[in-house]
Amino acid sequence: MTRSPHPPGLTRRDVLRLFAIGGGAALLGSSLAGCAPANTRPSTSGDVDLSFWTHDDGYIAFFTDAVPLAEANSAFRYHLDITKAGASDIVTKLIAQAVAGTGTPDVVGLEIGAFARMLRGDIAPELLADFSDAIAPIADDLITARLTPFSKDGKVYALDSDTPLTVLYHRADEYKRLGLTTDFGTWEEFGRVGARIAEKEGVALSAVATSDPGGTVQNWHIHLLQRGGDLFDADGNATLETPEAEDALTFVAQGVQSGAIATVADMYGPSVQSGLKSGKILGVNMPSWYASYGIKPNVPEQSGMWRIAPLPRFEGGGGRTAVGGGTGFGTLRDKSATDAGIALVTTAYLEPEQQIARYKAMGYLPTRRSVFESAELAALEDEYFGGQRLFETYKDIVDDVPEVHQSANSSIMTTVLSGHLLRAYKGQVSPAQALRDAAADYRGQARG
Repeated sequence: MTRSPHPPGLTRRDVLRLFAIGGGAALLGSSLAGCAPANTRPSTSGDVDLSFWTHDDGYIAFFTDAVPLAEANSAFRYHLDITKAGASDIVTKLIAQAVAGTGTPDVVGLEIGAFARMLRGDIAPELLADFSDAIAPIADDLITARLTPFSKDGKVYALDSDTPLTVLYHRADEYKRLGLTTDFGTWEEFGRVGARIAEKEGVALSAVATSDPGGTVQNWHIHLLQRGGDLFDADGNATLETPEAEDALTFVAQGVQSGAIATVADMYGPSVQSGLKSGKILGVNMPSWYASYGIKPNVPEQSGMWRIAPLPRFEGGGGRTAVGGGTGFGTLRDKSATDAGIALVTTAYLEPEQQIARYKAMGYLPTRRSVFESAELAALEDEYFGGQRLFETYKDIVDDVPEVHQSANSSIMTTVLSGHLLRAYKGQVSPAQALRDAAADYRGQARG
C-alpha cells in the first residue's frame, strides 16, 4: 500500500518549509508516519554500500578502522560512503530527507542533545531500527544508564559512544601550594573552602559557563544529576521543582557569588583558556572526555600539573559522579543495509577490544561494565596528568552513573532554563524562585 509522503492538504514543499523555520514540529510525527520507507528486501551478505553520517572526524577514523572486524564477525563486506556535518544539521537533514522519501543514511551518529528531537511523535520508531534484539545477549553487561538517553518506550534506537563520567579536574601543584586535598567530603564544604581561597588568593576552584545556553545548562545539570535529580522524568515531564534541583542550584549560585566558582563564556574557548592559563581557575567539574577536548588543548604547557579525583558528595544525598554529553549511533530501518548497519554498529561499539580501542583512541569510556575490569586500561598512565592512572578513578565511580532522561522539548528547556539559572547566579532571585519561574516558562512554551 502506497502512503502519502505528507499530511493531507500539505505538499512536501510545505512540510520541508515548515520544518526549516521550526513551525512544523507538531506535524513531523504524522508526516513521517506517512513517508516511512517501504519495506526493502534486506541484504544478508556480500558487498554493502553503506551511507554513514557523523559530525566528528574521530568517529570516521574509528568506524573505518572497525570495518575489518565487522567483516570478520558478519557475512558483509563494507564500503562506507561517509558524510560529515554539524551535529544539529545531521538531524535536520535526516528528517528532511525522510520527508522527501530519499537520501537517508544507513548509519547515523546522533549527538545526545540532537537525538532529543527524534523523540517527538513517532520520529524515532518510524526512522530508526530497534537494537534491543541485537544487544540482548550482552544486555546484563551493558551500562543501562547509557541506553536510556537513546531509548523510547522500552526500545533502544542508538548505542552510545561513551560513559562520560564527571570528575574533579584540578591543578595538583596549586592544591599543594594552598594546602588543599581533594577530600572535601561534600560540595558544601568545597564551597566554603573555595570562598576562603577566592577571598585570600583571588582564584576559583571551579568554573561554569554563562554565555552559551547549552553549556550553562550542562554545567548545572551535571550537579543536578549527581544530587539525584534530572531535568525530566522517564515520561519526558519536566522535573525542575524538586529538593534535588534546589540543592544543586543553591550550591552553584552560592559558589559563583562567593568567587569559589568562576564564570566563563563557555568551557572550551578563550574565556576558560585565559582562566586556566593565568591560574585563576584551578579546576573544573566536567566529564571524562574533557581531558582530551578541554584541558589538554587549552593549556598544553601545563602538562604534569593536572590530576583528576572523584567528586565530593552533596550533603542531601546522591552519588559520586554524573554524566555529560554522548553520541549514539543508530541504523535506519527498513532499508537494504539495515542488518549490515546493525552489525557494524554493534561490532564497532560493543566488542570488548573495540571498547578498549575507543578509549585509547578517543578518550571515551566503555559502555560495558566488564570492560572497566580491563587490566590493560587500568595500567594506562597519562603523562599529561603526571602519570596518573585515570582509569582507576573511573572504575571506582562507574557504579554511581546516573540515568539521563530526555524530552522532545529538550531544546525549549535549554533556552528557558539557562536564563533563569543566570538570574540565580547573579542573586537576582532565590534558587527556588528561579526554578519555579523556569518551570512555568517551560510549561507555557512547551504547551505552545
